[in-house]
Amino acid sequence: MPRAVGLLAVGVLTLFALGGAQKGCRDLWHSATTLRYPEVRDLRRSVALRPQKGPVLLADSTSVPVTGIERDPGRDVLAATLVDSTAPADRAASARRGAAVFARICTPCHGRALRGDGPVAALFMAPPDLLAATTRGRTDGFLYSYIRHGGMVMPAHGAQVGQAQAWDVIHYLRDLQRTSPR
Repeated sequence: MPRAVGLLAVGVLTLFALGGAQKGCRDLWHSATTLRYPEVRDLRRSVALRPQKGPVLLADSTSVPVTGIERDPGRDVLAATLVDSTAPADRAASARRGAAVFARICTPCHGRALRGDGPVAALFMAPPDLLAATTRGRTDGFLYSYIRHGGMVMPAHGAQVGQAQAWDVIHYLRDLQRTSPR
C-alpha cells in the first residue's frame, strides 16, 4: 500500500512539474489524437497515395455544376448557338471596357494593332490578324469560345476573363472590325 501511494505521489508531482495538470492532459490528448509526421516532409520522401483505379464517371446531362465552372460543350456548338444578349445601346460602353481588357490580356500576343505581332508572338506561332476577313467571318459564339476555352495555339483565358468581360472584348473587336477592316 505505501508503494502505491508513493507511485501516485510521484505521478502527480511529475504531472505538475511539466507545467500543470491541464497542460499535461492537453499534451497527452494531443499526442494520442494527432498523426505523427516525420520532421522532414518533402515530395521525395512523402507517402504516395495510389491513384483512383477504374474509369471516372462524367456528370449526366441533367446535372448542374455547383462549383461555378463553365463547361465547354464544344466550339461548333457554341459557334452555332451562343448569341450576344447585350442591348445595342450598351455596346459602346461594353466596347470601351473591352479595350481595357484587350490591352491588359490580349496585347502581348495579338499586338496593339491587332495584327498578331505582339512581343510574345515572335516566340511562338503568330496569332491571326483580328481585323482580317477570316476573323470577321467568325460568329460571336466562336470568338467567345476561343477567348474562354482556348484554341489550337491560344491558351484558355477563362480564369482571367469572365463571361461579361469576354463579351466586352468581342464588342471591342466587332467595333474595330466595323470601323477599320483589313
